[in-house]
Amino acid sequence: MSETDTAETADGRRMRSERSRQAIIEAALYLMNEGNLIPTAQAIAEHAGVGIRSFFRHFADMDTLFNAVDEQSRNAIEARFLGGDRDGSLADRILHAVERHADGYEAETNTILSTSAQLWRSAVLKKNYARYQRGLRIDLNDWLPELNALSRGQREAVDAIASFEMWHRLRYHQGLSKAAAIAIIFDLLLVLIQQ
Repeated sequence: MSETDTAETADGRRMRSERSRQAIIEAALYLMNEGNLIPTAQAIAEHAGVGIRSFFRHFADMDTLFNAVDEQSRNAIEARFLGGDRDGSLADRILHAVERHADGYEAETNTILSTSAQLWRSAVLKKNYARYQRGLRIDLNDWLPELNALSRGQREAVDAIASFEMWHRLRYHQGLSKAAAIAIIFDLLLVLIQQ
């Protein structure tokens, strides 16, 4: 076998390996988005069309996979929350912020629920979840610089009201429409910030 043939064989193996790795990441995302909030390595491997040994050749453990999934999806997730019209009166900006977060929460519900369900066992998910929480807090400050004038307790209340947990409670547990949930969160934030 010539050096060229050897190099082509190695390149082919590398490309197949990368395709398998990517298929595993995409399978994990697909299963979570479809409602399998705690997909097993076996379920992910089956959906990706690879063997369980191949799964663990690419990812030593689930935390390694979670890290790869986060690296691949982070920009898209953050983009759902960032941006938007940040001009106007306090009421306008609160409404725009709540609407933007609502759209992000709606799109990422299963990802957030999957992360929450597995925080107890994953250092990577804990770290990533904390990073996203800090990011949401910073982003809310960008929407609403008035938050800097609030007491610490009031500021913590703002984060609780604007949180996914509050959103999920209103939408899922209380069965409210998206518009009704937005209206409630808007009213609570407006009253709190205007005090």
